Amino acid sequence: MNKAEKKIEVEKMREHLSKAQVAILTDYKGLKVSQMTELRKKLRAQGSEMHVLKNRLAKLAVKDTPIEILVSHFTGTTALTISDQDPVSPAKILVNFEKDNALLKFKAAALNGKTLSKEQVVALAKLPSREELLAKLLGSMMAPARNLVTVLVQIPRQLVNVLAAVRDKKEKEG
Repeated sequence: MNKAEKKIEVEKMREHLSKAQVAILTDYKGLKVSQMTELRKKLRAQGSEMHVLKNRLAKLAVKDTPIEILVSHFTGTTALTISDQDPVSPAKILVNFEKDNALLKFKAAALNGKTLSKEQVVALAKLPSREELLAKLLGSMMAPARNLVTVLVQIPRQLVNVLAAVRDKKEKEG
């Protein structure tokens, strides 16, 4: 890769990093290509990306981005996972993958410009995903309307029950 190509690659990565809400650095040394491919597919399905860059280029790419605080962690084999949509889903995927594959090791993370420890990333992974939160919010918003419909349906039903009772009483008398 010549200097011009490297510069273009750094600029593209800087653009991605400037939009990222969360960035998680992991050491992937010893993982098979098939394992990395599987992990990348899972991340991509949830709107996240995993990049493996040369550390020198990564250090240039993170300059003037919210992820710049992680620059000292770009040593050895480093995979950079970023998401500009949901910070919970990449954390969940990486924590679950790490449980099954001890070779994947957490290095550092940043969430909206603040560093996170491994424990904080694990805690982030335990939070409900964006979709789950939206579903709960929608359910809460729908509850009053559902209750109103239930009440409105009960009024005619009660009227019909009263009329049926009056009819039954008149049939018994007459």
